[in-house]
Amino acid sequence: MTDPHQAATSPGTTPADVEHRAAIAEALGKEVWPADKDALVAKAQESHASDRVLADLNRLPAHAQFTNVQEVAEALGIHTESHRF
Repeated sequence: MTDPHQAATSPGTTPADVEHRAAIAEALGKEVWPADKDALVAKAQESHASDRVLADLNRLPAHAQFTNVQEVAEALGIHTESHRF
């Protein structure tokens, strides 16, 4: 049984995963997509993203294209929802 006083997360994710992905999403915004690593890093720098977000984005594969934050999170190994409601 789950604790009704704790925030719910999708199976396989933790609150830390959700916060981590949200920080990346906040730094990148909605207008950057589709984008490669260089464009994502540039946008994050422009947005004054945290060192953690910048370090994460710098770990992305150099020539991959991403169409949304979900794909970025998956490439970084951040647990994500398997489906949306």
